[in-house]
Amino acid sequence: MREGLPENPDGLRIGLLGGSFDPPHEGHALISRRALATLGLDRVWWLPTPGNPLKPRPPADLARRLAACRRAAPGPRVKVTDIEARLGTRYTVDTLRHLRAMCPRTRFVWLMGADNLAQLHRWRRWDEIMRLVPVAAFARPGAMVAAGLSPAAQRFARARLRPEAARALALADPPAWTLLPGPTSPLSSTMIRASGAWP
Repeated sequence: MREGLPENPDGLRIGLLGGSFDPPHEGHALISRRALATLGLDRVWWLPTPGNPLKPRPPADLARRLAACRRAAPGPRVKVTDIEARLGTRYTVDTLRHLRAMCPRTRFVWLMGADNLAQLHRWRRWDEIMRLVPVAAFARPGAMVAAGLSPAAQRFARARLRPEAARALALADPPAWTLLPGPTSPLSSTMIRASGAWP
């Protein structure tokens, strides 16, 4: 097993779900279950970040978030890894570069909610992210229109796969992406923290 990775991933199709997971919730689990079923993935890895550069408030302690993720992961094919802390990466583009170098025979797909696709252009070297791995964006409440009209969607319009072709995404050469409608969860980490359920 490669240091810090859940397993030997050679030849597998693996979805990568990054974020603060502060805390993890049913929305993360729903995206993971849908990714496994809709994209034909072998695994989904959750990548809790040591710190989100786009958020002014630091997240809860990483060990606490990792433990919460392991409790919330929906089934044995969803794995939790602290690889970003081990690599010392704070930006998705750097994590993806490392993972592709470490696992050249793995077919990675970056997973995100439609709300993140809508603001992907704010991420560091976001256009490089689109060229490193295929991207699947899943429905989030009220975010589908903004995601479909986002700068990322417009710049990479020719690389878009229709939802019915989603199972081909993991084997597609990037840039390749899809925006998937479907069931959503109303939960968000911000809402859970505001409720006091994650003090």
